[in-house]
Formats: sequence, structure tokens, C-alpha cells
Amino acid sequence: MPNYLIEQLDQVPGTPCPCGTSRRAFCIPENPVASIHLVEISQEARTHYHKEMTEIYLVLEGHGHLELDGELLPVKPMTSILIKPGCRHRAIGEMRIINIPIPTFDPADEYFDDDPDLSFSVPKS
Repeated sequence: MPNYLIEQLDQVPGTPCPCGTSRRAFCIPENPVASIHLVEISQEARTHYHKEMTEIYLVLEGHGHLELDGELLPVKPMTSILIKPGCRHRAIGEMRIINIPIPTFDPADEYFDDDPDLSFSVPKS
């Protein structure tokens, strides 16, 4: 493997996530450091948190709010937010963001207060 990774983020297939739809790059076992996601925020964005992961959001397009531990904060293009582990969060509004999870995104580190044992990637039966 070369000493670098490259992906065309706008061509990575979208994956459903608590925020809407995410295009995730560099989510491979050989890369434990960080990943980058292009996220289309949906109206159904769901409050969630992570126990291990820190996230950096950068709003690219649109306006709305970020709900962080119950507090609503207005956001617009070029607003950047660092979300620490344990912070309950969701985006509200029509937005396109870049999300940088540190370490690399792990769906097992996605938790919901209304269903703490359910990872988003596991459908309810």
C-alpha cells in the first residue's frame, strides 16, 4: 500500500446515517487515524453521540442549527464545530457539511439515548 490514500469524495456512494446521507472516505481497517465524510443533512436528523470519537463539522452550504447537548446554535457556511465524545448532537436544517471523525469512523461508536443498545447500522427487528 502506498504512503497515501486518495478518494473522490463526491463519487463515493452515499450511506444512510443519523444525520441524513454520508459519503465516507478512508474508512478502512488500515487507517485508524481519521476519515472524512460529505454529509447531506436531512430533516429527520437524529440526536446521537459517540463514546470514543471526536468530530469536526464544517458547514459548506445551507443554514440551520446544531443542537449540542440541548443547546441550539445557529450555523451557516464556513461555521466549524468540534464535537467531543459524549456530546449529544444533531444538525437541524438543510445543509451540506464536511465531517472529520477522529479516530476513523466506527459505526459501533454511535449511540442514541432513546435506544442505547442500537447502533445506527443495525436495523430494528
